[in-house]
Amino acid sequence: MSALQVIATDPGSRARAGLVRTAHGDVRTPAFVPLATKGSVRGLEPHEVAGLGFDMVLGNTFHLMLQPGPELIAELGGLHRFMGWEGPIITDSGGFQVFSMGHGSVADEIKGTGKRAGTEGAVLGIAEVGVRFRSYVDGAERFMGPEESMAVQAALGSDIALTFDECTPFHATRDYTARSTERTHRWQERCLAWHRERGPADQLVYGIVQGGVYEDLRHESTAAVAESACDGIAIGGSLGRHKEQMYEVVGWSTPARGTEADGKPRHLLGIGDVDDLLRGVELGVDTFDCAMPTRLGRHGVAIVPEPEARWRVDLAKARFRTSAEPILDGCPCPACTGGYSRAYLRHLIKAGELLAQRLVTLHNLVFIGGLMADLREAIAEGRLPEVADAFRRGSAPAAVRARPAS
Repeated sequence: MSALQVIATDPGSRARAGLVRTAHGDVRTPAFVPLATKGSVRGLEPHEVAGLGFDMVLGNTFHLMLQPGPELIAELGGLHRFMGWEGPIITDSGGFQVFSMGHGSVADEIKGTGKRAGTEGAVLGIAEVGVRFRSYVDGAERFMGPEESMAVQAALGSDIALTFDECTPFHATRDYTARSTERTHRWQERCLAWHRERGPADQLVYGIVQGGVYEDLRHESTAAVAESACDGIAIGGSLGRHKEQMYEVVGWSTPARGTEADGKPRHLLGIGDVDDLLRGVELGVDTFDCAMPTRLGRHGVAIVPEPEARWRVDLAKARFRTSAEPILDGCPCPACTGGYSRAYLRHLIKAGELLAQRLVTLHNLVFIGGLMADLREAIAEGRLPEVADAFRRGSAPAAVRARPAS
């Protein structure tokens, strides 16, 4: 039985609305998944995140393995009880950290700057058995392979576990990408074998599609995941140099309606800008995770319905020093309903006060949560094209019903 129940589809695209069934409840799709990297959505309590309408959060296998360790979390009842989150949790495999430690961030790698100097932790070797690396916590040499990744995710007790993969860099040759993708498929089978023998019976397993920016490799990788015993498909790896290339690559990993792969839920890893969510939904992605809303919030950048500004406003800018306006008129978030002006928020940001980070983070999650709720409703009502077009022209979510403050 598929983990995905499709309730409605958009006839003009691959978009669909439905439910992903998990041990800790249903995830309404399409959905955005906030990051709880180290066991918390930074600055927020679990009940606040749930109250904003989010059904699932993402925990980071790699970071939780290093600190505080899966044994402690398991001893204390698993990640749900440990962090006080009652809903579904998806955990990544740790594979992306192999990429980031070896090549720097995606932006660094595409720009050709490589790993930033002084970045702690390092990949010591990637082989068939797995990856040796140096811990950023204490400098000790550690190891992670497919079995270790699944064992950590089993100890965490997540609802959805991802198979271990290597995220190839954007500049990797086609030959290396092909060999790496084949190894990821072999790692996937080892993950599934381990999970069949020792994994939690109610834990779903998603395989990760790799293949870089090469169409044939992406098709082959999607088929390898779809035809396997994996419960779902996660789209990972370097997706290209620019957005149009990214959409093309994602499209190669979201097969046409009615195919075998179409019956499984699809998750897009690490993508969450407003325009990317809109296009991703149209391409048939069910769930997304990204640090964007919370990371921007911590840096004083608010999400607003201004496409020409990439849906962002930097509240630290000098022009807001005397602004009495809220971030967004009509927005129901605590930052906008609490009487906090842009001038006050700018003051808090410049002073390094944590309240600013918390308030802007709440605002950003309200905006993204409202966006996804509108898209779900639009698919169900057959209005996705007009709703998506309105967002692209600068509409705010229905829950906000506002124009950006001047």
